[in-house]
Amino acid sequence: MRQSIVRITGEGLKVVVPKTAKSQRLVTLPSSVVALLSALKATQKDVLESLGIPWNECRFVLSHADGIPFHPDTVTHSFARIRREAGLPHVRLHDLRHSHASLMLAAGVHPKIVSERLGHSSVMITMDVYSHVLPGLQEAAAEAFERLMSMEEQYSR
Repeated sequence: MRQSIVRITGEGLKVVVPKTAKSQRLVTLPSSVVALLSALKATQKDVLESLGIPWNECRFVLSHADGIPFHPDTVTHSFARIRREAGLPHVRLHDLRHSHASLMLAAGVHPKIVSERLGHSSVMITMDVYSHVLPGLQEAAAEAFERLMSMEEQYSR
């Protein structure tokens, strides 16, 4: 199910359909994260059933026992508290999105894939924001071209 939780002034939290087509996307997760989320969901199910609360497969991962999702600020504040308690440098929760994109690009993931994961409307937006993490692109392109030309030269003999 593709949903967003938004805060509407005077109305509180509302579950809505994401605002753009790009917001409605499939993001593949590493198997370790899928396993962690599956275990969390199984624990939630066990706890709710022990309390006599009916289980609903469509429950939010981050929610109160009654199924009402946590306020987004609660998640943000919890992240900040955990970060402080762990003695880590100041990083906002949203900064993890930027770190993810930067690390993917630095690891050689195609910019189009990174753009899709971020939900950008075009790969140009991704490249405008993150091209600084790819400083060696021109050099790599020149070296790749040189390798191709030397291979062509070998085959033409």
